[in-house]
Amino acid sequence: MTGNMELVEKAAEAIESAEALVIGAGAGMGVDSGLPDFRGDQGFWRAYPPYEKLGLSFVTMANPDWFSRDPRLGWGFYGHRLNLYRTTVPHDGFRILKKWCKRLPLGYFVFTSNVDGQFQRAGFPSDRIVEVHGAIDWLQCTAECGVGIYECDPSDPQPVKVDEQTMRAVDPLPACPQCGAVARPNILMFGDWGWDGRRTGGQEELMNSWLREVRDARLVVVECGSGQAISTVRHFCEGVSSPSGTLIRINPREPEVPAGQIGIADGALETLQAIDKKLDEMC
Repeated sequence: MTGNMELVEKAAEAIESAEALVIGAGAGMGVDSGLPDFRGDQGFWRAYPPYEKLGLSFVTMANPDWFSRDPRLGWGFYGHRLNLYRTTVPHDGFRILKKWCKRLPLGYFVFTSNVDGQFQRAGFPSDRIVEVHGAIDWLQCTAECGVGIYECDPSDPQPVKVDEQTMRAVDPLPACPQCGAVARPNILMFGDWGWDGRRTGGQEELMNSWLREVRDARLVVVECGSGQAISTVRHFCEGVSSPSGTLIRINPREPEVPAGQIGIADGALETLQAIDKKLDEMC
């Protein structure tokens, strides 16, 4: 962090004077909470060795076809992740971001490609979050019976039983409460023409309405852990911060930013803590 202190100070100055804040979060945001890094096949296989033996990559597993061809294998992958996300404690960076949000006169919004529900578990209200790729805590029917999108039992921290030697789910699999067909996560997967995007669409409508309200405000965008491989969050954050906002991009591998913006080559938690310390010194 020593080499980034000048950038940290600039970031703190921008946040201190901000009237509104957008938080962008990619997969790197969860690494400091202990969540696995799926960067490349080797990262995926380190997290899930059985898939290496089966020769199955992350892209292969993140496919809706499993829920019709082999739902136990599909729910083995997503069920294990659901159980993991529900028992993971969000790192302190979430608390810091929430603290910054409370001081803003015009509010904030979270825009994340993560499906892990970590912002909600950290206490962020659901009506201030856009989960652009969906969320693992919400399900939809594979038979498209009209039940809509519904929440997976929020009272059960381990709702899907998984044999971790084979990475296959054990009966009973999550099922549609209306017709009994196999359910699937309400997540946008690769090659996914069946994803029901209405929940995400509603979130985006709320955010876009807020963005129109703050279009003349001093807007700061803090982006954490969004890489170029899946660049949804990066593109959004660059767009919403242009032409007059300030983008603070935190990424240890890909911190590059448009001219005049702030790119910090470090992890999310360490950088947020450093900025917060600088903010405390300025108060």
